[in-house]
Amino acid sequence: MSVRAAPPVQSENLWTETPLVYSSHISDIIGCAAYLKLENLQPSQSFKYRGISRFAQQSKEKHGSSVHLMIASSGNAGLAAAMTARALGVKCTVFLPTDVSVDTQQALRKQGADIVTIGEIYSQTLAALRDAVKKDRNAVLVPSYDSPVLWDGHSSMVTEMQRQLPRQPDAIFCSVGGGGLVGGIMQGCKNVGWDEVPIVALETAGSNCFYNAIAVNTRNFTSKVPGIPSAEVEDSAPYAVEVVDEHNIAIPHMKSLKSRAASLGASSAAPGVVRMAVDRAGGITCASIQDEMAMHTARLFADDHKMLTELACATTLTPGYNRDFLLRILGPKFSALSPEERKEKCLVFVVCGGVKISFEEMREFEEIVAAAQVERHWRVQIDGEEIQVPKQ
Repeated sequence: MSVRAAPPVQSENLWTETPLVYSSHISDIIGCAAYLKLENLQPSQSFKYRGISRFAQQSKEKHGSSVHLMIASSGNAGLAAAMTARALGVKCTVFLPTDVSVDTQQALRKQGADIVTIGEIYSQTLAALRDAVKKDRNAVLVPSYDSPVLWDGHSSMVTEMQRQLPRQPDAIFCSVGGGGLVGGIMQGCKNVGWDEVPIVALETAGSNCFYNAIAVNTRNFTSKVPGIPSAEVEDSAPYAVEVVDEHNIAIPHMKSLKSRAASLGASSAAPGVVRMAVDRAGGITCASIQDEMAMHTARLFADDHKMLTELACATTLTPGYNRDFLLRILGPKFSALSPEERKEKCLVFVVCGGVKISFEEMREFEEIVAAAQVERHWRVQIDGEEIQVPKQ
C-alpha cells in the first residue's frame, strides 16, 4: 500500500477544538439551557479522533515511521485511525465485521487504509486482529475504546467545555458503548474539578453492555458501594460474566447484539471505565432506550439543527426531545424545581458524531417510527427501573 502524503499539521494535537453551541430548540423543550458539544465536527466526524490520534502519535514516536497501525472497528474508530495514519504518513489496516456497509469501507479506502473483513461481531473481529498483529513486527494494535491513552485524549473535550461554558454544568449527557467516551468524560471532569457533576450514560436496549456492567456491580443499582463480583448468573441472562481481578470488577459479555445502533455494538465494557464509574463521587446515571426512540430523535434533530446523526449519537439527545424522560433521569429534586429555577440550570449534550448515517437510512427511520406510533409511550430503563414515558 502506498501511504498518501500527510496534510500539514497545525498544532501538537491532531484533533480540532469543537464548538459548544446553545440549542434554543432543545432549551425550549426542556425548560433549561441546553448546550451541544459538536464532536461531529472532528476531522473523522466523531469524538474518537481525539484519543485515537493521541495513541497513534505516541506509537509513531515510540516505533518510528515504519509503524503499522492496526485496529478492529465497526467504522468510526477505524476511520479515526485511518485519517490519523494519513496525517502522520504511516500505514494503517482496519479489521471490520463482515456486515459493515460498503459506504463505510469506501470511506476507509479513501483515507488510504487497507481493509480486512472478518467476524460476524466485533469481538470476533478483534480476535482476528490480535492474531494478525503477532505476525507483523511493525504492527501496533490500536484500541477502539479500552485504553487510558484514549480516555486521556477524549478528556480534552471537557477541558474545552470548561473554557466555553458560562459556568459548571448541572449534568453531562453522552452515549456509551464500550466506554471510551464516558471514560474520557469522567477523566476530564476529574481534571477540571467537576467530579460532582452528574453524568448520564445512554444506550439502546439491544446493545446495553455498560448498563448491564453497572447493574452487575451495584446489585442492580441498589448500592453505591460495589459488591464482591460474581461470575454466577442465570442461564436466561443475556450475558455471561467475567470477573476481572485487576479492577475487582465483574464484566458482562453480551451473548448477542440486537440494536441498529452499530456504533454502540461492543459486547462488553472496558473494565477500567466500569471501575471509574462505580467509584465516581458524582456517580453515573444509566439509561437504556428503544432503537425507535433514537430514530425519532435523529429525525427531530435533523429538522431542528440541519445535521444528520447516526443512532448512537441520537441516543444521547433523546432526553433533550422528551422532557418527561429528562425529568425521570435527573430525579425528584430537579423535577421539583419551579420553571424559573429550571431556567437557571445548564445541561451539556455531547454530540459524539459518527459516519454511519445516510439520507436513505433517515427515510427508513421515519417509516419504522411511523409504524411504532400505535404505542403511545416509549419503554425505557433508568438505573434498574423500567418505566414508560409519553411520546412527544
